Parts: sequence; structure tokens; C-alpha cells
Amino acid sequence: MTTKSKAPSRNGANSAQRGGHHAKGRSQYDKGGRSQQPKERPMPRPDEGRVAVAAPPKEVVVGEAITVRDLASLMQRSPIDLIKILMQYGIMAPITHTIDHDTAVILGEELGVAVNWPARTVEEIAEEVDEQPTAPKPPSQRTFIQKTMAEQAAERMVERPPVVAVLGHVDHGKTTLLDRIRHTNVAAGEAGGITQRTGAYQVTVKGKKISFLDTPGHEAFTAMRARGAQVTDIVVLVVAADDGVMPQTKEAISHARAANVPIIVAINKIDKPNANPQRVMEELAKEGLQPEAWGGDTIMVEISALTDLGIDDLLDNILVLAEVEQFKADPKGDCVGTVIEAELDKFRGVTATLLVQNGTLHRGDTIVVGKTWGRIKAMFDYEGKPIKEAGPSMPTMVLGLQEVPMAGDVFERVSNDRQARQIAEERRQAAAAPLQETRRAMSLDDFFKRFEGGEAKTLNLIVRADMQGTLEPIVKSLNDLSNDEVEIKILQASIGDISESDVMLAEASDAVIIGFSVGIDKAAHVRAEHSGVEIRQYDIIYKMLEDIEDAMKGMLEPIYKESVIGHATVLQMFKLRKGFVAGCMVNDGVVKRGALARALRNGEEIVSGARVETLRRFTEDVAEVRQGYECGINLSQGDELLKEGDVLEFSERVRVR
Repeated sequence: MTTKSKAPSRNGANSAQRGGHHAKGRSQYDKGGRSQQPKERPMPRPDEGRVAVAAPPKEVVVGEAITVRDLASLMQRSPIDLIKILMQYGIMAPITHTIDHDTAVILGEELGVAVNWPARTVEEIAEEVDEQPTAPKPPSQRTFIQKTMAEQAAERMVERPPVVAVLGHVDHGKTTLLDRIRHTNVAAGEAGGITQRTGAYQVTVKGKKISFLDTPGHEAFTAMRARGAQVTDIVVLVVAADDGVMPQTKEAISHARAANVPIIVAINKIDKPNANPQRVMEELAKEGLQPEAWGGDTIMVEISALTDLGIDDLLDNILVLAEVEQFKADPKGDCVGTVIEAELDKFRGVTATLLVQNGTLHRGDTIVVGKTWGRIKAMFDYEGKPIKEAGPSMPTMVLGLQEVPMAGDVFERVSNDRQARQIAEERRQAAAAPLQETRRAMSLDDFFKRFEGGEAKTLNLIVRADMQGTLEPIVKSLNDLSNDEVEIKILQASIGDISESDVMLAEASDAVIIGFSVGIDKAAHVRAEHSGVEIRQYDIIYKMLEDIEDAMKGMLEPIYKESVIGHATVLQMFKLRKGFVAGCMVNDGVVKRGALARALRNGEEIVSGARVETLRRFTEDVAEVRQGYECGINLSQGDELLKEGDVLEFSERVRVR
């Protein structure tokens, strides 16, 4: 029998929200969920996004009770959006969880959708009028579930171990620190002493447990957040005392801040002769991390992972911060958590390291993980010892999944295999649908529309510039644009080309990347195109500031950019009466008649601003030629300069809103 839950109390929201950095999965569901609600639907709002789809309704009709899945279908939202709001009230609810009308109203308020009662018939009104007062009814099951969801959850909440991620610059001693804490020798077994995979470990300090995540870097940390999984409670930032703040250190700080996670700084390698902890503190203070010793609020501990100096002090500070933050979970509630890592073992099949975040996972449970599912055949702790169950904040490796899930996928326990298969199939269909959920990607063009809809009141920016002297006035000018209605928040400001790490941070934080006189890494360009993250490049400061101001006022005009569509290599040149024709092999992409073209020789540009005037396959004129085929190309200009071995690059002007 499904238990109904009453609406959460507004007063209890803050305390429940403090209590748990629970799993926040980013799953995709089939939006054709079953519902017994009336077929009449309100008129949708005008198109608000870049993709021409119907906007979510402004109001829905809900009866006395409804499941999370059906309510999400009515609101045309992903069920995970509703689950996240329930998590803020301390409730770990699967999509099959039944909620009452009052709770649906609260969820609707959070999502900007009015939830109304169904229209009553004349007969129902007449029955209500004719009803005579009767003696009080004996207590029923309804009487015992009148408490709000937050109150019910608070009664079951118990303290759980904090989950700590160790981040920092490469070779600053992250894994060596964990090696010292666990009293094992993990670092020696890794290639070059550099972490190659994500691991989860649990240690006991003074009778209390701490779960550690040993990550390859902040990219993995943010990749999980980009998929909606808020795994980490505390970040330990490792900075070498002899090296100081490095580029990856700054990026790790930005990623931790974007996740809104408290930071403890471990100043490592203080045993070295050239160690200078004071200089490190000064550099960190410039990044906004003010040490407690200087009146700030950032805990900084001087340690030496090699000599075991300061390790106990670091662990004590982690426990103190955990006690202040009051991390809690319901060990008897719905079991949910996150995949830390997964692989296909040639002997044992699919193995996955899971971090339980609420409830208790047992051997034999059926779980849905992302787009796959499975029945747990065996469970092991981080040392490889067989276990029968795993509680909140406990990492465990499991066997029995049908396919290898992705790191950051959220798992939830379901009642049977049939239900698990159904949910996994729904998610696969949703993932295969042409319309992918790209709502997280923010652009300057649609920022004002989101602001009008109440979705965006802060414009997150990631700024890259070519020189420090240029970066500082840009950051100051952007901060000056903030006003009472819209706040500009610069998540990261640094020197150098736009990297894939910047795009990952933008994905996870709904940010726009601003580049000033810098280039874009190829990997960053590909990832931005795939994820929908907008990258704006400028050479003039006032033009950049105008665009940001226009976005804040909702007046941004569309822009155009050149998009590379293919490359071809010149195999032979032919002299004709009317000019030259280049016999080419298309290396990648496609060549189109009318496309923009430029020629490269040993990486240097020799022809630019040309167009493909004639494109032929043998003797026939064609509109386009794809990869792997030969063709004849006549350019509008500069074809007399071409030689065998030159590379032609083709592009199109694409309208970007």
C-alpha cells in the first residue's frame, strides 16, 4: 500500500535543506506518463527556448493524490525536477511516490505552475449540502499521516558521515594524502603517481566515519554535477607549500564554489626546505579564500602527507565542519545514491561503485541506475570484503547490473524487476528521442526570457582573457553592470584559451563563457556544440559590455558565426581556359557549393575569403560531396595559388541567436 505524504512546511525548508546534500540525479523520462486527470489542458505559453516545443503549462488539475511521475507529466517537466524539490524538504522520493494535493501545490509553486482541484459536479455539491453532521470518526490511517513530509523525515533523520572530495593541482599530493589517511599504498600502484580513476573510501576517525572521494581532478567532480549529482559535502583543496596556487588550483576553487560546497585548504609539503605557507595563504586570499587566522572563514591546515604531520588536525577539522553542517539522512527511507565509477570486468561482468546517500541498500535489491537496471548479486566494501548492506554515505561495489552506467548516474531502489525494466526503458526512449533536455545550457539571447519567467535572476559568467592587464578591467566592468534585479556572478576569471574544463563548469553552472582575444580548444569547441553552452568571443571591451547590457534588458540581437563543415586535400591541379580546378579528396565532413573556403599550407593560410563556385563529381555538377569521395573544386579567387598537398577548409555562416 502506497503511503501518502502531506505538504512540507515552509518553516522547515531551511533546516531540511541544510541537512542533506542528497543525490540529485539528472535522468530523462518519457513524458507520456499515464494520468487519470481530465484531458483539458491550458493553452501553452509562447515558445521560450531555442527549440520549438510547447512551453510548460501555467496550471494543472490534480485530485486528492497523484504520483510524482504523473504530476511531472502534467507539468511537462522531468520527474527529477520534482524529486530535487522534495529533496530540499528532506524527502528522498522515487518517481512512484504518491503525494497529496497540498504537496502538489507546493511543488507547483516552486516550478511556477498553479495546481487546482478538479471541477466538482452538481451531484457532488448536492451531496455535500445534504450531508448531516455525524459523530467523530475513529482515527484512520489518514490521521497518522497529517504531519508534513519535512516533519516526518526529520523524525527519521540520523547523522551520516560526510562525503569529502579531495581536489587540487596535479602532483600536489592528493592521493598521497589519502594514502596516509587510509594507511594503505594506493599511490605507488598508479601510473606515474597520478590518479587514473575515481575511487571512494571510508575511514574511521575517533569513532566517526568519513567517506573520501579520490578523483582524477575537478573535471570528474564537475562532470557528476553536470549530470545533476550533488555527491560531495566538503571539498579538501590540496595546495603544495613549495608550489603555491596553480591554474588547476584556481579551477578547483571555481568548481567547488559553483557547487556551493564548503572548502577546507590543506597546505601540503610543509616539510620541504622551500615551503612557504604564508605565501600560499596570501595567494589563496587573492582568490577569495580568507584564512581563519586572518579573520576569514576558510579553514587552512598545514600538513605533510609524507611525514604524517598535521593529518590528525585536518581530520579533526573535517569532523568539526561536518558537525556544524549537520549532514543527515534517513537510513530507513527510500534508497537512492550515485554512481562513483563503473566498468566492465572481464571476470565479474559489470561492476559499479555506488555511494548510498539515503536509505540502506541490501544484497538482492533491485535498482534502476540511469538507463539501466539490475538485481544486486553481491556487495563489497572499499577493501573488497563482502557485505550484506550499505547505509548512507557508504561506498560499496556491486555486481548484477545489466549494462555499465555512467559516473554520476543516480540509482534508486524499486520494488521488482518488472518496474525496473519499465523505468529503464522509459529513460532509454527519452534519451533516444530527437528532443534532448538541453535546458541547462544558458545563452545571452534567452537569458532575459528566463528572467521574465522567474527562472534566472543571476547571470553566471566564465571569463577568459589574453593578459592579466586586460582581465582585471573586464572583470571590474562586468561587476559594475549588476543591478537590483539582475546580478552578474563571475564564476571564474583566468588567462589563456577557453578549455574543455571551462565548458564543463558552464554546463554544471548554467553559465555563459566570455572570451577576450583568446582562442578555443578543439575539445572545448566540440563539447560546447554538443551541450549547447554559449561561447562569446570579443576583441573590443565596449562591444562585450553592450551585449551583456542588452541581454539584461532583453534586447540582444542575433549574431552570425562561421562553422567549419569539412576539409579536403588537393591531390592534383588542372589548368582550364577559365582558370584552375583542384582535384580533391574530402577528408572529413562535407563540401558544399557556395561554402566559404580558405587554403592552408603547412598550417599557414595562403587563401582566404573565397567561395566554392563550382563543385563536380566526374562530369556532373553536384550540390555537395561527403567524406571519402573525390571531387573537382573551383574557387572564386586564389585557386591559381594552390598546389598538391594543400588543405582546403570549408565553412558556413550560421545564425546564432
